[in-house]
Amino acid sequence: MKNIKLIEVPSEIGAGTRGASLGIDAIKIAALDFMSNFFIHFPSEKIPHENKLLYEPIESPYAKRIKGIMTLYERVSKAVSDSMRNNFFPVVLSGDHSISGATIAGIRMAKPKSRLGVIWIDAHADLHTPYTTPSGNVHGMPLAISINEDNLDYAVHELDDETRKCWNALKTIGKIAPKVLPEDIVFISLRDFEKEEKHLIDKHGMKVITTNEVRRKGVENVVRSVTRYLSDCTDIYVSFDVDSLDASITKGTGTPVSNGLREREVEDLISKFMQNRKVCCFEIAEVNPTLDKENLMSEIAFNILQRSVNILMMN
Repeated sequence: MKNIKLIEVPSEIGAGTRGASLGIDAIKIAALDFMSNFFIHFPSEKIPHENKLLYEPIESPYAKRIKGIMTLYERVSKAVSDSMRNNFFPVVLSGDHSISGATIAGIRMAKPKSRLGVIWIDAHADLHTPYTTPSGNVHGMPLAISINEDNLDYAVHELDDETRKCWNALKTIGKIAPKVLPEDIVFISLRDFEKEEKHLIDKHGMKVITTNEVRRKGVENVVRSVTRYLSDCTDIYVSFDVDSLDASITKGTGTPVSNGLREREVEDLISKFMQNRKVCCFEIAEVNPTLDKENLMSEIAFNILQRSVNILMMN
């Protein structure tokens, strides 16, 4: 039986819309509405955030609030790494998705010799860099951080020294770079990305499974083929951005995109992945209750969280 530890990161300084820092509390409210005492069952650690930076002028336009994000990366990677070293399975509840780069760093710091596979369930590729970003929001960059990629072939921005220094520090945190090989990343339901990101996907031959493929082949077959694809990895991290769900289901996320997965499909996918003993960490990100009706997204996220953790407990 796995010992679960919840790591709560109510940070949204990597996002473009406001409100994702409230996502964790909204998921807890959903648990209460379902009469569940889920959040009393497990030890949890709350990481101090830097959301005060939202009120301050932006210093680095191509990697907004990157200094605050560096501080968070240090805190989160340490929390994830410490909990894994103490034989906990970290379940990370994040505000915006920039945090996943820190989670990945923490896994590798705890297991420096491991080969880490990443299952990225997200409408977006999150492969931008400060050199290519259209928005400057770091939640579009965590996988580029993790594979130690600048994508200079497609650079459109010149970086100031300070931003470049911070960016390099993010990529090399834990003194391991890259943390993940690009060919060990599997995108599921990816459908909204820019040519700069497509360049990296093609260049590295990264695996993409579309929403239609999930429907056509069925969850069972997709999970089997992903498991086979990542068979050389010693550990697997599953990252779930709620915008992988179809925009028709819910507005409760900052960047909804149509042609996404149905709630049941995501639930089945994640719970089947959780049966794999190589999975060592699970993260949920980008729930934004300020954009939502009746806390719907948080309820969906809670159902997925509860079912996943139940399976981990039985494993």
